[in-house]
Amino acid sequence: MNSNDLNINYSEISGNLAERKLKPAFDFLEKIIVENRLELFHEEWQNLEQTYRFMLKYTVEGINDPERQVIYRKLFVSVYELTDKIFAAALLKVSSTIEHERIRTSQFYKIAEPSGFLARLEDYYLQSELVSLAGDVDIKITSKLESSNEHHKRMVAFFNHVWLTDRFSDEDYELVKNFFGSELISETYKAFMVSALNLSLLRYFDERKFVLLYDVQQMAQVQLNQRALIGLLLAFYKYDSRLPFYPDITGRLIILNEDPDFKRNLERVIIQLIRSRETEKIQKRIREEIIPEMIRISPNLKDKINLEGLMGEGTDDDKNPDWQELFKDSPGLVDKMEEFSELQLEGADVFMGSFAMLKMYPFFGEFTNWFIPFFKENPAISYLAQNPDDITSHLLDIIDSAPILCNSDKYSFCLSIDNLPKENREFIAQGMNAEISQLIELQKDEEITDPGKLRGIVSNQYIQDLYRFYKLHPRKNDFEDIFKWRFDFHNKISIGDILREDEKVLKNIAEYLFKKNYYSEAAEIFNDLLSIERNGEMYQKVGYCLQKSGDFNGALEAYQKAELFDMNKVWLYNKIAFCYRNLKKPKKALEYYLELERNEPENLNNELNIGHCYLELEEFEMALKCYFKVEYLAPENKKVWRPLGWCSFVTGKKEQALKYFQLIVEDDPGKHDLMNMGHVQWSLGNRKAALEYYKRSITPKLFTETEFFNIFGEDLHHLLKQGIDKDDVPIMLDQLRYFVEE
Repeated sequence: MNSNDLNINYSEISGNLAERKLKPAFDFLEKIIVENRLELFHEEWQNLEQTYRFMLKYTVEGINDPERQVIYRKLFVSVYELTDKIFAAALLKVSSTIEHERIRTSQFYKIAEPSGFLARLEDYYLQSELVSLAGDVDIKITSKLESSNEHHKRMVAFFNHVWLTDRFSDEDYELVKNFFGSELISETYKAFMVSALNLSLLRYFDERKFVLLYDVQQMAQVQLNQRALIGLLLAFYKYDSRLPFYPDITGRLIILNEDPDFKRNLERVIIQLIRSRETEKIQKRIREEIIPEMIRISPNLKDKINLEGLMGEGTDDDKNPDWQELFKDSPGLVDKMEEFSELQLEGADVFMGSFAMLKMYPFFGEFTNWFIPFFKENPAISYLAQNPDDITSHLLDIIDSAPILCNSDKYSFCLSIDNLPKENREFIAQGMNAEISQLIELQKDEEITDPGKLRGIVSNQYIQDLYRFYKLHPRKNDFEDIFKWRFDFHNKISIGDILREDEKVLKNIAEYLFKKNYYSEAAEIFNDLLSIERNGEMYQKVGYCLQKSGDFNGALEAYQKAELFDMNKVWLYNKIAFCYRNLKKPKKALEYYLELERNEPENLNNELNIGHCYLELEEFEMALKCYFKVEYLAPENKKVWRPLGWCSFVTGKKEQALKYFQLIVEDDPGKHDLMNMGHVQWSLGNRKAALEYYKRSITPKLFTETEFFNIFGEDLHHLLKQGIDKDDVPIMLDQLRYFVEE
C-alpha cells in the first residue's frame, strides 16, 4: 500500500468517524493493520472494538448506564488517536515526503537533553549582555558573530524537534511552554517557534499543542499572538469534525470570544485568509494586463516624458501634461495602477509574482528559513550590515520597517541586492525610503483610529509567508496546500457557532465574500443572517448570489421574498424578470418588464428585453415594434440589427431581413448570422448564395457539422413557412455535405 492509498484510507476513516460510524472505521483500521504489518497496534484496536461491542449490547438490552455518553465520547477520542498512530506508522514505512524523511533520521533533530536545552539557549543572551558590557568592540563583534551562528543552529534544531514530534511528552510540553515564557529568549525566535508549533499541529493532532497555542495567543507580543491565532484557526478548520470530542479545546475558544477585541481580531484574520484566494487572480492580471502595457509604452517613456522637466519650476501639485499624452493609448492603465495601489493598501498580496523567482537562493534551501521572521542579525544576512556607514546597512533598516513586504520577501530582497553596485543600492534606498516612510506615517495615523492595525499587518505578513511556502517551496507537493481550502469558517462546527454569536462579524465576512464574488459562500452566510433578522436587502443579496451561481429558481424565490419589503423595485423587477427568462418563462418575465416600462418608458435596455420576451413567445410583430423603437432612439446600437433581421425574416419581410443581415455580415458576423443570412438568401431564391453562407458558417472556429444540422433542424419550420420547398431541403443539405467534405 503506497502513501497515496494510505491518505485516501485515512480520509475515509476520518469521514466515518465524523459521521459517527464506528463499525466501518474499526473494519478499515483492522485492514490497515494487517496489510501494513502493524501488529503492534492490534491489541489496542481489539480492546477498543470489544469495548464498543459491549456498549452496543448493553444499549440494545436496555441497561441504563448514566455514564454511557461519557464512555462513548472517550471511545471516539481513543479511536481517533489510534487512527493517528496507525497511519503515522504506516506512512513512515512508505512515504517519501520531507517530513517522513526527516523523522526517519530523527536522531539528528531530537533534542538530546531537553532539561538543559533551554538553559543553553538563555546563556547566549546572558553572554551577549556581558560581551556588550566589556567595551572591546573587536572582541564583541567576533564573539557575538560566532555565538549567534551557534545559537541560530540550536534554534533550527529546536524548530525541527517541535515540528517533527507527533505527541508532546510531559518533558516536551514543559520545554516548549518554558521557552515561550522565558524573558531572555528574543521575540523573533519565539515567533519562529510558533511556526514550528503550527506546522506540528497541522501534521499531527495533539491536544497539548492546542493548549500551547492558546497560551501564546494571549501573550502581549503581536508577532507571537497573531501567528498563534492563525495556527489555531487553521487547526480548527482542519480538525473541525473531531473537535466536539475535545470540550477543553472548544471551551477555551468560547471564553476567548467573550473579549470584543478578540472578535475583531478573529474577523480580521478570517478575511485575510479568504483574501489569500485572490492572490492568483491578482498575479494573473499583473502578468496579462499591467506588465504588457508597461512594456509596450516603456520604449517611448523617456521621449514622451521630459524627466529633467519634472524637477523644474512649478508647484508640487501640478500634474505633468505629458503624462496624459503618455497614457493616451492605454487609458485604462492608470486606473488599473490606482486599483492595485488600493489593493496593496488593503493588504492584498501584489508582490507574489515579483518575488517568486527570488526564492531560488540557497537561503531557501533550508526548510526552516521559509518561516524565520526578518531580523538584521540573522547570520544569513548579518554580514550585509557590518559596515554601519555603507548604504546597504541603511537599506536593511528600510526593508525591515516595510509593512508591505512579508518576511520571506524581505530576505529575498536583501539577498538580491547583495551583488548590486553601490549606485544601484543608493537609488533603491532613496526610492524605497520615501514610499516606506509615507506608508509608516499612514500606518501610525490609522493606528490611532484602529488600534488593531499593527496586528493586521503582522497577521497579513505571516499569511503571505505561509502562502509562499505552500506555493513556491521546491517540495510543496509533500504538504497539503492549505490555500486550496475554502476557508468557509461559518460552516465549521466550533468556529461557526462563535461567528454566529456576533451578527456584525458574520455580516462583515459575508460582505467581503460578496465584494470578491465568492457568491456561494456569501449566500450561505446571508441565509444564516436571515434566520436572525429578515430584511429586504439581505434577500436581494441572497438572490443575487444564487443568480450569479446559476441557481435561478433559488434566486427567484429570494427576490420574491424581497418584493414584500419597500425597496428599489426597478432593480428588483429587472432581476426577477431575468430569472424568469433564464427559466424559460418569458410570459412571466414580460409582466415585470412591462411594469418597468410604465415607470421608465425611455429605458432602451428594458425595451430590448421586452422585445426578447415577445421573440421567445413567437409574437414577432410585437417584438419588431420594440426593436424598431430601440433602433430609432439609438441608431448606433448594432446589437439590435440581429433581432430585427430575424423577426423580419420570420414575419415574411424578406428584403428588410436581407438589409439587416447584410449590415451584420459586413460588420462582424457570428456563426448564427451567417446561417441566418443563408436562410434569407434561400427564401429569396438565391440558392447559390445561401449555400455559400452555410459553408462559411461551418469552420473549426464556428459551427461543427453536427451543430449546424441540429440548429438547421430547429429553424426548418420557419424556412418552410417562408416558401422553401420541403423536397428541396435534403438536396440542399446533401450538397452542403459534399462541399464540407471537400
